[in-house]
Amino acid sequence: MDILLAQPRGFCAGVVRAVGIVEQALALHGAPVYVFHEIVHNRHVVDDLKSRGVVFVDDLDAVPPGAVTVFSAHGVSDAVVSQARARRLRVVDATCPLVAKVHLQAQRYARLGCDVIVVGHRGHEEVEGTIGSVRGPVHLVSGVDDVAALEVGDPSRVAYVTQTTLSLDDTRAIIQALQARFPAIQGPGVDDICYATQNRQNAVRDMLPQVDLVLVVGARNSSNSNRLRELASERGVPAYLVEDARDIDPAWLAGVRSLGLTSGASAPEVLVTQVCERLRALGAQSIRQLPGLEERVSFRLPPMPAPRRDDRAFHEAVSRGASTAERPAVAANAAR
Repeated sequence: MDILLAQPRGFCAGVVRAVGIVEQALALHGAPVYVFHEIVHNRHVVDDLKSRGVVFVDDLDAVPPGAVTVFSAHGVSDAVVSQARARRLRVVDATCPLVAKVHLQAQRYARLGCDVIVVGHRGHEEVEGTIGSVRGPVHLVSGVDDVAALEVGDPSRVAYVTQTTLSLDDTRAIIQALQARFPAIQGPGVDDICYATQNRQNAVRDMLPQVDLVLVVGARNSSNSNRLRELASERGVPAYLVEDARDIDPAWLAGVRSLGLTSGASAPEVLVTQVCERLRALGAQSIRQLPGLEERVSFRLPPMPAPRRDDRAFHEAVSRGASTAERPAVAANAAR
C-alpha cells in the first residue's frame, strides 16, 4: 500500500495566528489565560493548551473580571464583545481576519438597508458570531430548501455572506437559488472565499483519481474536515475522518493499494505524522507528498494587553486554590 499526502493540508494562516495569540498571551501574562470557546476545532490543540494553563469557557460569566481573555478564531457576536467590556476583561481578539472580513461585509450590507442572508451551518460558532454582528434583519440559510422559505422586507434589497469554512463548491447551489429568487441580490466576489478551505478541497479532488481510500485527519466538530471527507465520498471514494492514529480501523485497508491522506485546517501536522507511522505499522510501503499549491499567506498577531503588576496576585490566588468568590475580587483589584 502506498500513501499519497495531499498538498496543501493542515493548519491555515488563521489557525496559526489564533494558536500563536494564545501562546503569546501565556508567555506574557502567565497562566491562567481564558479562551472563549475552543480556540480552534481540534481536541489535541485544545488539550495541549489546557495542560499549559489555558482555561476554555463557553460563558464569559465564568471568567473573573479583569482576566486576560482570548476570543476564538471563529469570531464572536456584538453581545459577547459588550459582555466582555462590562466585565472589564482584557481581550485579545483571535478572530481569523477572513472571518472578520465577513463580519464587515455583513455590517456594510445592513447599513445599506439590506436583509442579510448568512449561508452556513446552524449552531456553528462562526455563524452565530456573524449573525450576532449584524444590526438589522438577518437570516440563516443552510440548504437550498431554506431559500424558498425566506421572508424579506424588500426583495430588491437583499445581500448574502458565507461561512468561511464553506468553499465556493459548497455554496454554489445555494447561491444560485438565492440569485434565482432575488435577482438583485448582492454578495462577495469569488476572491472573498476562504483560500484555505478551497485549496484543501481542490487538493483532495485532484488526488481522488489516484487513490482507493481517503483518510482525513481532523476533529469531528470541524466543519472543513468533515467537508473533505464528504467530498471524497460524494465522488465514489471511501473516506473516513480520524482524530488521530488510534481511530484507524485496519479493516478499512483491506485491498487498498493507494491511500490518500489529508488533514483539516485546524489539525496539526504532528497528527498526520503519527497517522503515517500507524499506517507503516499496518503495511504501508511508501509515503509520497503530491505536488500542489504552496500557501504563503500569513497574518500578523494583534497587540497584547500590557502585563500588570497585580497579575501575579491573581495567578497566585488560582495556584493556591482560591475560592471562586475570591478570584474575581483579586482580579477586580488588578483591573482598577
